[in-house]
Amino acid sequence: MNKLKNNMTLLSSLDNRSRTILQHIVESYLETGNPIGSNTLSKKISPSLASATIRNVMSNLEGLNLLKSPHISAGRIPTETGLKLFIDGLLQVGDISSDEKKSIEALSAGMGKSLNNILSETSAALSGLSNCVSLVMAPTFERAIKHIEFVPIDNDKALVVIVDIFGLVENRIIDIPKGTPAGNLIEASNFINARAVGGTLEETKKQIEEELLIHRKEIDVISEKVIKAGLAVKTEDMDYPSLIVTGKNNIYSDLNTQEDFKKINELFEKIEQGQTLTELLKNSLSGTGVHVFIGADNKLFDYSGCSMIVAPFKSKDNKTKAKTLGAIGVIGPIRVNYGKIIPMVDFTAQAISKLFK
Repeated sequence: MNKLKNNMTLLSSLDNRSRTILQHIVESYLETGNPIGSNTLSKKISPSLASATIRNVMSNLEGLNLLKSPHISAGRIPTETGLKLFIDGLLQVGDISSDEKKSIEALSAGMGKSLNNILSETSAALSGLSNCVSLVMAPTFERAIKHIEFVPIDNDKALVVIVDIFGLVENRIIDIPKGTPAGNLIEASNFINARAVGGTLEETKKQIEEELLIHRKEIDVISEKVIKAGLAVKTEDMDYPSLIVTGKNNIYSDLNTQEDFKKINELFEKIEQGQTLTELLKNSLSGTGVHVFIGADNKLFDYSGCSMIVAPFKSKDNKTKAKTLGAIGVIGPIRVNYGKIIPMVDFTAQAISKLFK
């Protein structure tokens, strides 16, 4: 937040001519990767704007650490500070197409799916649409359950089907007493469902354990064992944040040297170990909207020449304040199409957030 405030203060100190020249230089760099000179800028902006005037402005912007010259006689390219200033205040953010919206919304529809399946499919779609690597930090909270059912699958095993209040489904296999009749599984399901509505699995477990101590004679011994086994399952969101990384080939296909491969491999190793994401997502999860991280924000991204565009997804009901559950975003080269990808990441995060309302 402080960096954004500083950038906006710096941007407000620039006159319109300086902003226009900076904007054209950054846009040219994002498109071509090459420096641009004053003569070319004059033709692009206005032939009446003298090259000498443009060179003076470029010199001033270089003094503010917003531009740099890769060679003595070359034109200018933006520094990371200049790129961030452009993203925060000058970037013209577009909108994604209706087809892209429909594709994302269809994949992030939750009814009858597990949360991890939804996030994996949506992440894969985002990777394909953005041509970047996508990543998702999945929620770590335990959701209230709506219904639970035990389905026999073997002589001594049953499938526990858990449907939460958002319509998301999780399946777990449990051990049950050998030869358990189907009637006991139905009795166990009914016993839990009568007490579980609106509570998490852990809350329901505590309540039922207390009731079983008092009313043990009212329920079959085998049914009791099934109930305890079902309530002992861990949902996939309870242990640690689940990190899903999709579409690495989108970055690897653009690499030219062995050194580039080494840097990108190190980046993904760190990310998959959680070392980088925990640090970076701490800021993005506490705020709203899309966050852009480039080398100036993190040494690892500086080393690898990549950027990360990420947005939090949240839960909200009529009574409580929005709660951040996780984040979804993309990793790509520093010269990605920010104007297209930022709204794409934002829309995807909003689509996932609808699951939890």
